[in-house]
Amino acid sequence: MTGLNLHISRRSIALAALWSLASLCWAADATLALNVYGPGGPAPAMKQAAASFGQAHQIKINVVAGPTAQWAGQAREDADVVFSGAENMMSDFAQALPGLFDLRQVQPLYLRPVAILVRPGNPRGIRGLDDLLRPGVKVLAVASAGQTGLWEDVAGRKGDIATVRKLRSNLVLPEAANSAAARQRWQQEPDIDAWLTWGIWQVANPALAEVVPVEEPYRIYRDTAVVLTARGKANEMARQFVDYLQSREGQAIFARCGWQDVVP
Repeated sequence: MTGLNLHISRRSIALAALWSLASLCWAADATLALNVYGPGGPAPAMKQAAASFGQAHQIKINVVAGPTAQWAGQAREDADVVFSGAENMMSDFAQALPGLFDLRQVQPLYLRPVAILVRPGNPRGIRGLDDLLRPGVKVLAVASAGQTGLWEDVAGRKGDIATVRKLRSNLVLPEAANSAAARQRWQQEPDIDAWLTWGIWQVANPALAEVVPVEEPYRIYRDTAVVLTARGKANEMARQFVDYLQSREGQAIFARCGWQDVVP
């Protein structure tokens, strides 16, 4: 073999070795990413927790949040973790994504209370749920996702059908399809006086509204829950991330976003 051929051969071997090493690195990088899917309500807390855990463990965590139709197709392919904004929502996910995860392995994380969002400065002087029953008060509500049946559950807490009738007569109908649609309607229709929803939405959008607590006995809570998919259960980092969400650090992150594990 001539010197030139030997040089070319050695160079080819070196390039092949570098290509193999690069391929291994790219494959490793692919395994160092987690994909997490769920609704918009818990997303601010979930994204903060993902950023904190990812930085500590040098792993990329992709949190994709919003209406289910926007992410369900991709979740079927690569979801490691799924989170919800209510128990009925997780059941809906299980029906929409059959076989992706086991409903029996869902882990409830934290609760948030129903609240009333009002216009900045609270021009209608709304102090609680009873004020939403006054004639002429326009109340926004959501008819699906984590708020399915929410206004009815709240109004029916006292077992008095008159309360349900009064609140229903003040609803802006039809109800919004989801929280994103409700938020858009809230911004576009300034004559709406109040939005019956979860207080976490005001935490995430402080300039849009002020929050008025819903008084007892009307106050109810729903949870955010999490579950590992079949793919996620095989990934040690996914399992550790779910554990982190329930840790003291995870609880502090969710608390800052309006979630709680124990009702005071």
